[in-house]
Amino acid sequence: MKRKIFAGRAIRELREVKGLTQSDLAKRIGVSPSYMSQIEANQRSLSGTVIVELARVLRVDVAAFSNDDGVRLAATLREVLGDPALGSLDITLQELKNASLHAPKLARALIDLHRLYRRAEEKYRSLDDALRASEGNAGSHQSAFEEVRDFFHFIGNYVDSLDRSAEALAARIANSSGDALSRLAHYLEANYGILVSRHFPADGRPFVSTLDRSRGTLLLNDTLPSPTLAFAVARHLATLSFSDEINVIVDAASFGGSDAGAVCVATLANYFAGALLMPYRQFAEEARRMRHDVERLAAQFGVSIEQVCHRLSTLQRPGNEGVPMYFLRVDRAGNITKRHSATRLQFARYGGACPIWNIHEAFETPERFLVQVAEMPDGDQYLSIAHAVTKGGGRFDSARLRYAIGFGCELAYADEFVYSDIIDTRKPSPVVKIGVSCRLCDRADCHQRAMPPFDRRVTIDPDLRNIVPYQLGQR
Repeated sequence: MKRKIFAGRAIRELREVKGLTQSDLAKRIGVSPSYMSQIEANQRSLSGTVIVELARVLRVDVAAFSNDDGVRLAATLREVLGDPALGSLDITLQELKNASLHAPKLARALIDLHRLYRRAEEKYRSLDDALRASEGNAGSHQSAFEEVRDFFHFIGNYVDSLDRSAEALAARIANSSGDALSRLAHYLEANYGILVSRHFPADGRPFVSTLDRSRGTLLLNDTLPSPTLAFAVARHLATLSFSDEINVIVDAASFGGSDAGAVCVATLANYFAGALLMPYRQFAEEARRMRHDVERLAAQFGVSIEQVCHRLSTLQRPGNEGVPMYFLRVDRAGNITKRHSATRLQFARYGGACPIWNIHEAFETPERFLVQVAEMPDGDQYLSIAHAVTKGGGRFDSARLRYAIGFGCELAYADEFVYSDIIDTRKPSPVVKIGVSCRLCDRADCHQRAMPPFDRRVTIDPDLRNIVPYQLGQR
């Protein structure tokens, strides 16, 4: 089903910047003033022809008229309003979409208000944390991470200035000899006088790297693989070379507390490290040439599979966008520890992911890449790939962390992925019908349902017992 695009607010803002009236813009793109008025009021969707003409007249990329931000905002708002603490609210999905299109600032304010409520609840439930928190503290570490995740979610998981700085630095060190780790270590020593050394920890401490600025040394854990160590050096280069640039981005984000700001600094350093090891243009070209085969990409760039998947989800540079992808990582308990999406696919903000999604099955077959065609309740279908990864090791008593990573794209882009070769993208079978989480999923016939949707009543027939012991009633 073709998705309708509404971009009235964006068009109005661009028109006003150009100093044009509605009538002026209508005349230039060849529509009537009343038609233009309906477009700006989001009463009419944009046709392909109108989008092209708007882009030409307003001198912007056609991506400026995408309503993906509104879709994401509506989905986030729906989950926030699905909090059991708010009771059963009779709010339709269309009302949420209207709020996101016509009053996005109000919708974001509601999301922020809910975040503050969750912080207050967490403080109340954990007296020790509340006593340690100073006045104005942003709350628990989890709240800070959620705030930073929301920041990256709403900027499309792409930071242009930092990405281009990393690409420029990668070009400067590209001619050095050796692998990525050697090149980065040489640059660090030549430009900062910091000597990189590798150490086998006798006590098995699970550290990755330790920078001692006063002594001019960077100590790396020699039990870890080279991609992990190269990423660590690249991360330290971000804080040494681009801390001012990172701080400007964090200050502009206006986080609610210092904890979130500190988390965002670390996250942006990680972002820079990925962009440095996998420079945008070169990596995007190779990704398309290799049809997004993450194993081949990992081998070529000397990075891990997880680093490749994460980087693929950031390829949203204006004018040179990659395939819109999602990426997430879950632990064995089903907790989502990383989540990024340039697609319309939404992840659960609270609780685990859908249990019939193939990412959970990946733990059972750690050597394989699992491929699935998944359909969300709105009818959008995705090529979903899942793979298990293990971190740590290197010695018998080392801690080993096990995760499953998932990545994929809308089915329309599936042919650009080597993993689609095993399915018929024109008529995929079977299609696995998943949801964001049980609290938000409307599927009445799901045999894996853990709880009913927050906005549906349940009925129980004493003479009927299905796998799920209740039936979903009307809203």
